[in-house]
Amino acid sequence: MPTIKQALISVSDKAGVVEFARGLAGFGVALLSTGGTAKLLRDAGLKVTEVAEYTGFPEMLDGRVKTLHPRIHAGLLARRDVPEHVAAMQQAGFTGIDLVVVNLYPFTETIARLGCTLPEAIENIDIGGPAMVRSAAKNYAHVAVVTDPGDYAGLLNEMDSTSGALGADTRFRLACKAFSHTAAYDGAISNYLTALQPDGRAALFPARLNLQLDCVQTLRYGENPHQHAAFYRDLSPAPGSLAAYRQRQGKELSYNN
Repeated sequence: MPTIKQALISVSDKAGVVEFARGLAGFGVALLSTGGTAKLLRDAGLKVTEVAEYTGFPEMLDGRVKTLHPRIHAGLLARRDVPEHVAAMQQAGFTGIDLVVVNLYPFTETIARLGCTLPEAIENIDIGGPAMVRSAAKNYAHVAVVTDPGDYAGLLNEMDSTSGALGADTRFRLACKAFSHTAAYDGAISNYLTALQPDGRAALFPARLNLQLDCVQTLRYGENPHQHAAFYRDLSPAPGSLAAYRQRQGKELSYNN
């Protein structure tokens, strides 16, 4: 079980991140960060290396290019069990990044604001964040990726019981969650853009509609007793939706009743 030695933290939702970073530092984890997240952690008294310092390349294009650098993505994608990967990293002078803590620009919150313009929406499409999340999730055998602040406490508890490591099952679960996160993010962008005409006016119907559903429960049985079924609902059910109701009595739900 690999010990986490270096983490990259770059978040839009900063809830709980200082406490999580402090916990990581307590395990001896070196912290990399960007922009506002780095400032927040530094102001909290944590030792942080800016990504620009780590890569030797400054942010550019008003922050559009920060983490899109071979030293970052090689550190995420390198397989520690492949000698050629290890040799290539050593030859380049790169080190592995064992943990990525990223959540993305608030695109859905931006487009939900009254009067949001197309240029405003475009500026809130995250590029570097999803790239890091996907790189880390692809290499989950060696790298852990955290996209949900709700996971922070549990991960620190696990690291406390494993001398600073995260198990294979945890890394796989986090990778699944990360790919779901980026899929929902890209789906929201696609839904927004395909519901517009090129001049920014609303189209009558979107050219493509992406749906994201959560599994609420496995049902007692399907259409017939020998069949399996499950109940899914939209990530954000409309107010008053039956999908948000809670069953108070009676048998466990089946497909028909």
